[in-house]
Amino acid sequence: MFIEDSFRHQGLRRNLVLQLEGKGIKDKRVLAAIGKIPRHVFFENALVSHAYQDKAFPIGEGQTISQPYTVARQTELLDLKPGMKVLEIGTGSGYQCSVLMELGATVYTIEYQPVLFKKTKLILPQMGYRANFFLGDGSKGLPQFAPYDRIIVTAGAPSVPEPLIQQLVPGGILIIPSGDSKTQAMLRITKNPDGSVSEERFGNFSFVPLKGSHGWGQ
Repeated sequence: MFIEDSFRHQGLRRNLVLQLEGKGIKDKRVLAAIGKIPRHVFFENALVSHAYQDKAFPIGEGQTISQPYTVARQTELLDLKPGMKVLEIGTGSGYQCSVLMELGATVYTIEYQPVLFKKTKLILPQMGYRANFFLGDGSKGLPQFAPYDRIIVTAGAPSVPEPLIQQLVPGGILIIPSGDSKTQAMLRITKNPDGSVSEERFGNFSFVPLKGSHGWGQ
């Protein structure tokens, strides 16, 4: 697949990075990843003008491509190091996955919606991002490949699924929005060496609902 990435696209990305810095994103590696990835590839041609605005946008199947600030903030909170093994719950458009891979993570990503799964599984490798793709109930995690250094959930959960905590390494971090169907608190759960967890909160966000047995149902 030929990916057009014009000077205009690159300029719009630079402006987006400046916006994110202005909103408090400090991690230079995260900003560099967002400055590199052609976000317009994840949009239909008619919608390219929306690609570099700091807002969420519908991608079909009742899902959205997350606001760039949200992607940057979740990624920043993960405190990723190159080579870490990351489980992403909610592949969606694949944009968050590409940011994780740009930062050097080995990514296992699971999507609940078959249409999005098929689409993203095709497009990301064509962009050079080779994740491990799975279709299924992400609220259960992927125990067959556990443990993970980091887990990121890109949909709003009613509570923190216990299986995800179990699938973290000691010292591992889970980033998950949790709350009601309208507003969720961004949580950073750190698994302590004795198996207990510490929880931090980082403001309120609004995500599509997490589907599955530990989410908002089918």
